Amino acid sequence: MIVLGIETSCDETAAALVRDGQDVLANAVASQIKLHAGYGGVVPELAAREHLRAMDVVVNEALAEAELDTSAIDAVSVTCGPGLIPALLVGTSYAKGLAAARGCPFLGVNHFLAHIYGAFLGQPGVLANVGAFPLLALVASGGHTALVVIEATGRARIVGTTLDDAAGEAYDKGAKILGLGYPGGPVLDRIAKTGNPKAHSFPRGLTGGGGRPLKPENRYNFSFSGVKTALLYATRDKELDEGALADVVASYQQAIVDVLVGKTIRAAAEYDTPTICMCGGVACNSQLRADMGAAVARAGRQLVLAPPKYCTDNAAMVGGIAYHYLSRGIASDMSLSVSARLNHSLGTVPFAPNAH
Repeated sequence: MIVLGIETSCDETAAALVRDGQDVLANAVASQIKLHAGYGGVVPELAAREHLRAMDVVVNEALAEAELDTSAIDAVSVTCGPGLIPALLVGTSYAKGLAAARGCPFLGVNHFLAHIYGAFLGQPGVLANVGAFPLLALVASGGHTALVVIEATGRARIVGTTLDDAAGEAYDKGAKILGLGYPGGPVLDRIAKTGNPKAHSFPRGLTGGGGRPLKPENRYNFSFSGVKTALLYATRDKELDEGALADVVASYQQAIVDVLVGKTIRAAAEYDTPTICMCGGVACNSQLRADMGAAVARAGRQLVLAPPKYCTDNAAMVGGIAYHYLSRGIASDMSLSVSARLNHSLGTVPFAPNAH
C-alpha cells in the first residue's frame, strides 16, 4: 500500500510517499523559516498562506522523486492536529480533495503520535519485537515535551508533560533573549560546542532542586519557564563577548538536556521499559543525543533515535503511521475536523506488535 502523507501543522509544508509503513519512496519539505525569522516565531496566518502556495509544489515534488503519478496513491493521510488551526486547515482540505478525486481512503493523523513513529522509520524490527516493549518515548519539540509509555498491546499513555514551555520553545526563546535569531535550536547547539556547560548554574525545573521538594505528581512533568527567566536575568544589560556567550549558551543548553535525560532515565526504570526512543525537533540536538546515548547505555537499555530528517516536521512519519491504521480498516470521513491541542488520552497506537 502506497500512502501519501501530508504535513502542515506549523511552518513546514511536507509531502511523502510511503510504502507499507516503512519504505519511504519520497520525502519533500518546503520550509518557511526565513519568512518567520523576522517575527521570532511562527505567525499562523502567514504560515497558512505559504502552505497554500507550496502544497501543490511539494506533492508534485514527492511524486516526481518517487517516479509515480497520483494513480499510484492508494490512500491519503494528513496531520489533523495538534498544531496551528489555519495551517492544519490547508493540509486537511487539500488531502480531502485529493482523496475524493482519487476515490481512495482518507485518514487524519495525530501529529504527536506520528513523531513517535518517525523514530522507527527504517527500523521495523524494533516494533515487531515484543521484547522491546513496554517502550518509553520522549517527544521533545517546539510544541511538546512529554514522556509516553507504549505497551505491546498498543496502549499508550502520557506519564509526564510540560506544565509551561516545551523544550523547543525554551531554545527559541533563549535564542531570542540573546539576540541570536530564529529558530533557536540549531544556533544554540552550534554555539554551545565551544562553551563551558558548567560556567553558569541555571535551574533544572521540577527536579527537586532549589530547596523545594518535588510533588509526586510532577516527578515526570517538565517546566522550562524558570530556566528561560534565569537566562534573561543572567544576561540582561550585559555585553557578552564570543567566549562569554558560548559559556552562557552551553550552560543554558546543559540545564535543559539534564532535565530531559534525567527524567527519561528515571521513568524508564519505574515503568521497566527496555527500549527508549527519542523524537521531535529537539531530538536533533547533538548534546542531547550524546548525553541520552550515554545515560541509556549505563542503564542497560536500548535507545532508538529518530534520524534527524524525521525529527523535525515531515510527512514520512504521517504516511508511515497511517499505513498501520489503514491496514486495519481504520479511516476518516470528510467531516474530520482539526485540533490545536493534544488530546492526552492517546488510546491505542496501531504499530505495537500486539495492537488490535
